[in-house]
Amino acid sequence: MPSNYPLHPSPSPYPYRSPSILLPCLAHPRRGAHGAGEKKRRTGAAVAGQTRAAAAMEGWDKGTKSVVGEIPLLSTRAGPRDGEAWRQRLKEEYRALIAYTSVNKSKDNDWFRISAANPDGTRWEGTCWYVHNLRRYEFPLQFDIPVAYPQVAPEIELPTLDGKTHKMYRGGKICLTVHFKPLWAKNCPRFGIAHALCLGLAPWLAAEVPILVDSGMVKHKDDEAAPADAAAASGSAAAS
Repeated sequence: MPSNYPLHPSPSPYPYRSPSILLPCLAHPRRGAHGAGEKKRRTGAAVAGQTRAAAAMEGWDKGTKSVVGEIPLLSTRAGPRDGEAWRQRLKEEYRALIAYTSVNKSKDNDWFRISAANPDGTRWEGTCWYVHNLRRYEFPLQFDIPVAYPQVAPEIELPTLDGKTHKMYRGGKICLTVHFKPLWAKNCPRFGIAHALCLGLAPWLAAEVPILVDSGMVKHKDDEAAPADAAAASGSAAAS
């Protein structure tokens, strides 16, 4: 029997152990300091992350911030190649989109319709619109889900506006604010399609459509139909 093992039962409920285990802070005084330093580092990182997120949200108005706060957050980190996990992600996407649409209707601000264009949910199509000077301007909407989704946000396309504004990439992909990517990365995988529409497309329409209309680059459908009707009427009159 080791000489340091007690011959009689100890009143303590614990058997004998070396001081390095019973009193780690005394045996290894640096451990306590290291733990405090690690805690401080993690706290600093968390505060820095919150600061970056807050700074990113400064790019949006109060109305947008309020609405995005009512959209359910997603939890499944899965992309188009992740099988069953992706199907679960799609369910969460639809729930968030339905909730976002309900919020918009409650605020009398319904402005888009969208749904998956294929069974896999990797292609989405729909329509969005913006009201300017009491007239509604509609645009076809489409995008593909990136392979790296949700780490990478979808690139939203408005093909009928391609080439009409410098705030757009080739193919009609809208140019998002510099604040969007950092905020999306910070909130992966919690942000989804509904958040991309709320924080990406909605502000873009609000900023660009009035300029496009006032500059004559975009015309209302009634104004486009009027010349065609007049030409048809003129042709009928000439024929008679």
